[in-house]
Amino acid sequence: MSAQIIDGNAVAAKLRDEIAADVAEMVGAGLPRPGLAAVLVGENPASQVYVRMKRKACEKAGIESYGYTLPADASQEELEKLVKELNADPKVNGILVQLPLPGHLDEERVLNAISIEKDVDGFNPINIGRLAQKGRESLFVPCTPDGSIYLVDQTGVSLKGANAVVLGRSNIVGMPVALLLVKRDATVTICHSRSKDLPGICRSADVLIAAVGRPEMVRGDWIKPGAVVIDVGVNRVDDPKEEKGYRLVGDVAFEEAKEVAGWISPVPGGVGPMTITMLLRNTVRAAKIQAKQ
Repeated sequence: MSAQIIDGNAVAAKLRDEIAADVAEMVGAGLPRPGLAAVLVGENPASQVYVRMKRKACEKAGIESYGYTLPADASQEELEKLVKELNADPKVNGILVQLPLPGHLDEERVLNAISIEKDVDGFNPINIGRLAQKGRESLFVPCTPDGSIYLVDQTGVSLKGANAVVLGRSNIVGMPVALLLVKRDATVTICHSRSKDLPGICRSADVLIAAVGRPEMVRGDWIKPGAVVIDVGVNRVDDPKEEKGYRLVGDVAFEEAKEVAGWISPVPGGVGPMTITMLLRNTVRAAKIQAKQ
């Protein structure tokens, strides 16, 4: 029996409608329209695409979008100066510095410079630190991990007491999503390329979140029958049959895994649409917090 597909496009569309209604209600009540500033350094084609997608999503949700582009050779001081100006700008409720940055820039210093109240990407070390502490709440949670957990919730499967396995330990996905699972009372295992018996560890998972960045690494026989599988990976693989010469696949061998799992998110159309949606939701939340202040 094939797994039920977790349709990230449909889930994201419903949530974006709710966000747009929330924005309309705020504006109707006389509050300023939420504003998101995106900062892009250099001309990384993938980053340019992401920023355009975010601006388009803001427009549809009724959120003001402000774009700032610095040259690839911009100095640390120039970038941090811009961030501080955006911190002080009342029209800007959320600040997104598109990663990765050019190699000569100190990413951690830039993330530290973003006001915690405007850190809608959730990567300020204070927000991440709160995520790791029992009894503390982050103002904002990183968007891809947040979207991944939201998709798990759509299945109706309870995380309380579940064995959850996170494959990958990046600062952007693996570690934050593991912390979110701990907060939801799951029993969490983090594994990676150095772990012994990866197939065996993954096979123990009631909930498996794959975020390792290796195309179709997780095979069907790595999956526990009936498990929830969230595939965060987006990888290009050569395919001469495709017009572009490649196709996108996840970290999970989808065709194999769907015959074993109970629920599975596809690539594309799974976690991807949720990331920008959670960014929009964080921006609206930031606007509400700042309006109260």
